[in-house]
Amino acid sequence: MNVNPLLQLKTLGQHVWLDNLSRTLLQEGNLQRLITEDGIDGVTSNPAIFQKAIADSLYYREDLQRLRGSNLDAGARYESLVIPDIQAACDTLLPAYASSLGETGYVSLEVSPALAHDMAGTEAAAWRLRQAVGRDNLFIKVPATPAGVRAFEQLTAAGMRVNVTLIFSLAQYEAVAQAYLRGALRWLAGGGNAKQLRSVASVFLSRVDTLVDKRLDAIATAGTAATEKIQQLKGKSGVALAKRCYYRYLEIFHGPEFAMLSQAGVRPQTPLWASTGTKNPAYSDVLYVEPLIGAETINTLPDATLAAFREHGRAATTLTMGMSDAQAHIKALAALGIDLMDVGETLQTEGVRIFVEAYEKLLAAVQ
Repeated sequence: MNVNPLLQLKTLGQHVWLDNLSRTLLQEGNLQRLITEDGIDGVTSNPAIFQKAIADSLYYREDLQRLRGSNLDAGARYESLVIPDIQAACDTLLPAYASSLGETGYVSLEVSPALAHDMAGTEAAAWRLRQAVGRDNLFIKVPATPAGVRAFEQLTAAGMRVNVTLIFSLAQYEAVAQAYLRGALRWLAGGGNAKQLRSVASVFLSRVDTLVDKRLDAIATAGTAATEKIQQLKGKSGVALAKRCYYRYLEIFHGPEFAMLSQAGVRPQTPLWASTGTKNPAYSDVLYVEPLIGAETINTLPDATLAAFREHGRAATTLTMGMSDAQAHIKALAALGIDLMDVGETLQTEGVRIFVEAYEKLLAAVQ
């Protein structure tokens, strides 16, 4: 009898979350099936996911018609549509949350991407959404922009559970991890319960390869590097970034920086691999799963990637393998003039823009 490789991931210490949410998933029992059969124990959402869900699912039509006759503004209409979905998903995942003592079983709801550069606005929106949903197993999602990181520290210092999203570089990951340490120290200093804190850092992967590959192709076209060398570097940057972030995670959260917080009972901030759907059809459809399996991590998978790994994925501890290769890859890119810090800044700006566009489409759809 074949063992479901998705279930094997959990035995290796990695949680699998679904990078999707819609009323179709909820009302037709598909989310519960994924929990039962595949061991899914978390859900992530974002404006692009909800924009597609509301556009594609028949289950929103009645509410949409009702809302169009209301006096609510577009933002309030959108939230009145998606908050019940978030609540239902939280309720479905409550057994996982309870049995893990708050380690997993979370659903993520993102603040408006229009607030990506507004620290105070992000904080206010986080508290408003937290109160509106009213579930303990809720993550509020904030971006890893400079303003978002400052808001994240403030929210952590006040006991909020946060999923920090749109991380595209090691420098951005470092800023997020350090903000968690500072926020957690402040929370404890104010008398907060260490077990109340929970956070994940969502590192986006496939878009890194998309941009780096484009820059590598440009270098090859310009004739400044051997084509064979270029080809060997393509499709490896996302995995290299994840491995470098995990290496830094181990240094921080299993080292002296976190020791006092750990002794007090604070949980580490878990690395989460996001944007794990392979965008280049020439690459493996489990490119961002198989090489990144390791303890104390989460991989959030879109439906197609989930199905692909269920069908032919291989579960083995791979995340700590090839750490030196990841560093060598980053150095090779730098030698060609490709700075992954610059790549990260470009992608974060683009990621905010994409989410703002999806959010604006959502607001237009509920007008």
